[in-house]
Amino acid sequence: MSHVLNDSPARPLRVAAIGFLCLVLAGCGVPRSGPTKQEIMATSAERRGDAHIVAVDDRVNRLLAAPPEPGFSALFETAAVMGADTIRPGDVLSVTVWENVEQGILTGIAGSATTLSDVQVDGEGFIFIPYAGRVRASGMTPEQLRQEITRLLESQTPDPQVLVSRVAGDGASVSVMGKVGGQGIYPIEQPTRTLSSMLARAGGVTAEPDMAQVTVIRGRQRGTVWLDEIYKNPRNDIALRPGDRILVESDTRAFVAMGAIMGQTRINFRNRDLSALEALAQVGGLSTGTSDPTAVFVMRDQDAASANRVLDRSDLSGDQRMVYVVDLTKPSGVFIAREFMILDGDTIYVTEAPFVRWQRILSTITGTVTPVATIANAANGN
Repeated sequence: MSHVLNDSPARPLRVAAIGFLCLVLAGCGVPRSGPTKQEIMATSAERRGDAHIVAVDDRVNRLLAAPPEPGFSALFETAAVMGADTIRPGDVLSVTVWENVEQGILTGIAGSATTLSDVQVDGEGFIFIPYAGRVRASGMTPEQLRQEITRLLESQTPDPQVLVSRVAGDGASVSVMGKVGGQGIYPIEQPTRTLSSMLARAGGVTAEPDMAQVTVIRGRQRGTVWLDEIYKNPRNDIALRPGDRILVESDTRAFVAMGAIMGQTRINFRNRDLSALEALAQVGGLSTGTSDPTAVFVMRDQDAASANRVLDRSDLSGDQRMVYVVDLTKPSGVFIAREFMILDGDTIYVTEAPFVRWQRILSTITGTVTPVATIANAANGN
């Protein structure tokens, strides 16, 4: 009985001391991997925060669906294949003129034919022919240019016979860079007038075929497509144009994983389409001892159109901060995570389980509560 009576004054003191320290430490810088679930929820736009927080379910997955596949715009797809003989600025021509007189305007005593070799088409698309002047050549075939030169010379010499041939096609060329067998500048010739044939001419693609992307830059326009889509879909095997720049590179998309997971890092996509479940698997999965499987967050700068669909709104404009929440403890949670697609630049954050933080607080208390216990014991006369 006396033991109970002696202990009763100390018990409230210990409880008060521990409660006080818990409150103090809860507000202090207890080590942790990031914000808690409650702190993230507090950033909701509905609570005057700056992010829209959405619980992922089948509806959200349907609305977001799979990310659009990269592809070429109509500007690229509708371009016709270049004619093999179309003359372009920079091309080098050979022009031979036969005259039906002994002393022609171009020919001399030595013969009736004159050859003008290495006639280069200037930047404006013209060439110069004596007695015919500046003649537009760009956009013509050799046959069309032959007829035009013949017409211009007919007033100078009777019945001229003209032959025009294309010596070099430096003006109709493209540059090929990146992960190909041979980087360089290649002419657009009859066998290399399309994207696939030009890639073959450059030695083929050296990147992993399943994850290789091909970008074509034409003036201020650019288009990107997966390598295998060039061969699967004929529309992607576009016709090339002079000055095109072709870049072949491995997939550069990546996401960041943080929080209570086995590895916090920035990691490149390993699959064409990457789900939240696959992304977690790539970093080793959740940390069994510390993670909260009810709070797997995917943070994204979402385009306005998708954000309006998901939030059932129509007033949003510009990219929106979206926080998608996946609860893996629900019966369908794993299926939901398997169907939720990760996009380039996403951040996956898994919060710590609530008990983990309290364990840390109590560990801190264990090192600091001794003086309080000593005081309590002294008050009890122990």
